[in-house]
Amino acid sequence: MKKIIFLMIAVFVTTTAFTPGTLSTGAAEQLAFEDGEWFKFRIHYGVFNASYAELQVNKARLKGKPVYHIKGKGKSTGLLHLFFKVDDNYETYIDRETVKPYRFIREIDEGGHTKHIQIDFDHEAGTALVNDKKNKEKTVVKIEPSTQDMISAFYHLRNMVDIETLQLGDEFTLPMFFDKENFEFKLKYLGEEVVKTKFGKVASLKFRPYVQSGRVFKEEESLTVWISKDANKIPLRINAKLAVGSLTADLESFKGLKHSFQIIADN
Repeated sequence: MKKIIFLMIAVFVTTTAFTPGTLSTGAAEQLAFEDGEWFKFRIHYGVFNASYAELQVNKARLKGKPVYHIKGKGKSTGLLHLFFKVDDNYETYIDRETVKPYRFIREIDEGGHTKHIQIDFDHEAGTALVNDKKNKEKTVVKIEPSTQDMISAFYHLRNMVDIETLQLGDEFTLPMFFDKENFEFKLKYLGEEVVKTKFGKVASLKFRPYVQSGRVFKEEESLTVWISKDANKIPLRINAKLAVGSLTADLESFKGLKHSFQIIADN
């Protein structure tokens, strides 16, 4: 379940108009986020408060390179925790200027199903070294240009969007790499909407990511996401129609935003 949430967070911004590529040298000052940014999402499965997910940004260094170390974590709560324990941890290390991912870590425990994978990206060589630490297996896989991991994509695309050029019905794709596979997300812009949040009413942009129907999602158009229509471009709400039931993630709290959070009116 938590994997679904992080996947939705990573994909939600991709519908805004952007050209895959990198930011120019010296573009760090133009980033939509900065050191210390933190989000917390409250996740509901039907009427139940199922779990929480968090994303945290901190400055660090990786092999001598200045990076942002971004941690995503989620844990089940309440009744879900009693019957299906979830303890997921995701990490990505991205370049502070280009926002390219250098390393991605996924360490999860979902109802006893565990994984511990580290992926090191070599963008110049166009490869990803996948280190399956649980099974002690290493694999080198070719990757597409401008490839992002499921967490770095969120931060990368917040800086590649151009809200002013969006047109209703616009569709976009983003190259992604997960576990040992390359794939593309395809998304559609649905227009603007005012979302009622715990902080007040917020102007948002609404998108429809396309997903594979089947075991997890009810149909191809099962996901809907809303992001703030401001310089932060932060996720406000994510809704998923699952094969069994529905799931909603709402922004619960935040701190360290680089830009002012725009609220239209109090609740």
